[in-house]
Amino acid sequence: MAAIRKRKNGSYEIRVSCGYGVDGKQHNQYRSYYPEPGMTPRQIEREVNKMAVLFEEECMRGQITSAIKFQRFAEQWFEEYAKPNLRNTTYERILQLRGRIYPALGHMRMDKITPRQIQAFVNSLSREGANERTGKPLAPKTIRHNLSFVSDVFSYAVKMGVVNDNPCSKVTLPKNDQAEKKIYTSEQVQRFLTLLNNEPLKYRTFFNLMIFSGFRRGEMLGLEWKDVDFENNIISVRRTSNYTGRKGTYTDTTKTKKSQRTLKFPKEIMDMLREYKDEQDMQALKCGDKWVETDRLYTKWNGLPMQNGTPYFWLGEFCEKHDLPFYGLHSFRHLFASLLVNQGVDIVTVSGALGHSTVSTTSNIYCHMLEEAQAKVSEAVSAALDFSGNKKEPGGE
Repeated sequence: MAAIRKRKNGSYEIRVSCGYGVDGKQHNQYRSYYPEPGMTPRQIEREVNKMAVLFEEECMRGQITSAIKFQRFAEQWFEEYAKPNLRNTTYERILQLRGRIYPALGHMRMDKITPRQIQAFVNSLSREGANERTGKPLAPKTIRHNLSFVSDVFSYAVKMGVVNDNPCSKVTLPKNDQAEKKIYTSEQVQRFLTLLNNEPLKYRTFFNLMIFSGFRRGEMLGLEWKDVDFENNIISVRRTSNYTGRKGTYTDTTKTKKSQRTLKFPKEIMDMLREYKDEQDMQALKCGDKWVETDRLYTKWNGLPMQNGTPYFWLGEFCEKHDLPFYGLHSFRHLFASLLVNQGVDIVTVSGALGHSTVSTTSNIYCHMLEEAQAKVSEAVSAALDFSGNKKEPGGE
């Protein structure tokens, strides 16, 4: 409720509390009222109360926000919304964006930030030198993350009545000429698997599972032996193993509810897993009291969960040693998807196997593959029917 104070000069100060900042201090908005000469005390009282009500309504609608700068409100958003609602990996990633966004927008009032100013900031990220480490523009995905952070803060501000609209809705992202996904050819995969036979069993199972499942890295590292059903040759994804600088290695939920899924595997893969389980059990016996029981498939020498970067760096060294192209761990997920699409598996089944939240996610990511597969279907039908627009019926002219 607005507070009214009469000054010594006959004017009135109207004060409205706009809540507390991250520093614990209360933030207020002020407006002055100067009565017209000749007004009676009753008229003045009625008019100042009317102005106080209108002023308070303006503050609640976000029209008066002079004390709220973007950085201050963004820190409130982190505490009030991001920390309790976002996954740890997402939260940590957004925290890192502050170093670029706050210098550009943090000092500005929320109600004064315009779409043009945000557009100028976004455009600057696609210029040479934006990436201080490489001297190149930021990747389109990183630019999108920066804009999403600013937009999420403004969306929350709209809900909280701090501003009336989100200026980010009028901002356009730079054109994204998406590079074609790099996927191993059939010959490269065959050679990769052959060479893998000479490597430690831990990595043989890891990469065979990735190729035959399309599991994400975090899903692979989150697998526990209780998730493996040797009797029915199935493996279930129920959790992920992730890493952040603040928390280290930790267990988290899957990316989405649909990421929790179960896939069936060939007998050869399950036999390899049995052998690996026996090897891990022997390692536990050798370690004795030093072994930490986590039930994880992929661990360090003492049973603790394997670090997230370990399989990535191992793969890089393996590819370099054998003169194979290095496309990173996620390329095996793309390989899995491409194999399914090329074998004519329907998009709904592909989406379910990949653990995507919606089918549209799958179609958007793999639209090029799907178009090629559909073209092959059309060609196959034409070939089967020996179709030709110029062919004539027997006896025709």
